[in-house]
Order: sequence, then structure tokens, then C-alpha cells
Amino acid sequence: MNILAIIPARGGSKRTPGKNIKLLAGKPLIAYSIEAGLKSKFINRLVVSTEDPKIADVAKQFNAEIIIRPAQLAQDETKTAPVLMHVIEELEKQNYFPDIIVLLQATCPLRDEKIIDGALEKLMRSDKDSVFTGSKLGKTMPKWKRGYDGKLVSLYDYHFRPRYQEPELMEDMFAENGALYAIKTDAFKKYKDFLGDNVEIYETPKIIDIDTPEDFEKVEKMLFESDVYML
Repeated sequence: MNILAIIPARGGSKRTPGKNIKLLAGKPLIAYSIEAGLKSKFINRLVVSTEDPKIADVAKQFNAEIIIRPAQLAQDETKTAPVLMHVIEELEKQNYFPDIIVLLQATCPLRDEKIIDGALEKLMRSDKDSVFTGSKLGKTMPKWKRGYDGKLVSLYDYHFRPRYQEPELMEDMFAENGALYAIKTDAFKKYKDFLGDNVEIYETPKIIDIDTPEDFEKVEKMLFESDVYML
């Protein structure tokens, strides 16, 4: 099978400028995802999609293939699916037609090739059209969120407060953790999204998706402690 990994890496980042190539434990952030993808036993082509020459140069140093995306696909509001479609269309011009597309986000350095291969194997051995990595939230109490205006909004009708023992609150729940999404190409083209209509989850421990300088510090500490433990 042709299994294509795509790492989208835009140059602009308001919270952490230069985030995708910022050093994390002495290595550019994007390098962790490139290396994990290249170590996969199933992925046979890996592409970094970027509009930024600096990101392209760094990605090449770690043996990634580069596809330069147009500026209109590198805006703050740009969604991921059109970026993936651009890569697919560019590769189809080269007569390369992937069977499965794997989205690896550059901001998940703790995702390794074992997670990638486990998720892909689960997809290939099933009748599902897509798979994503997720982490268990466990048993859940009623949830609230804070709106853009600062006002608290309940995610249930608190005038009819459920008991904790009721089944809907005792079921395990999962959250997408952003480490991997994989979808069969036919389904991707049909739904124009990186999840189809027949989805499977590959459960992993909680994975930090780096977004802020504080996230960098937290993950760097985890990587350092891991190296010390391995020694």
C-alpha cells in the first residue's frame, strides 16, 4: 500500500513565533515528527507542507520531502483538510496515488513510530475508513466551559442535574489528542476531512500538543527525565 504522511508546518505562530523549528531538547520541534514518520514500518512517503523557507530548510536536513504550499493556504484561519488536499493533488501530478493519508502534527513530539504503526495496523485490519489517536478522560462529572465573553456555560441542563451513578456519566470518554489522524484516500476525498464516517480510535496515554512556551518547558523536562532514566 502507498501510505503517505503529511506534516503541515506553517511559518506564522502568534503565541510562539517560529514554533515549528524552535529547539526542543536541542532538536527542532518538527524533527521529532519527521523522525517518527520515517521510522514507521508502514509509511513509505513523508512530506512537509509549508510556505516558510526556513521550515523547508530544516525539514530537508532531517530527510523530509517538501511541498511548498501557496500563501492562501498558510493563513491563520486556514483549515488542515485543504492543506492535505493540496499535497495529494501535487503528488498525483507525479503519478503517486496514496491509499492512506496520515496527518502528523509537528506539535506532538512525544508521538513515536510505535504509536504511528499501532494506529495504522488497527486501521488496515479493520473495515473502518479512518482512525485517530485519543486519550481516555475516564469517568466524567457534568462539564462547564467559559465562553468568549467570560460567561460560564453548562454542557448539560443543570436544572435536571444527573446523579454521578447514572450510566451516561459512568461511561469512559475519550478526547482527541492530535498525535495522529489516518484516513483512506477515497474517504478523505468524499468527506473532505481527515476523519470519515466510520471512525476507530487508537488509545494512547495523554500526549501534550505544544502551543505555548510553557508547553515547550514541560515537554523538554519530560524528555530530559526520560533520557536520564534510560541511562
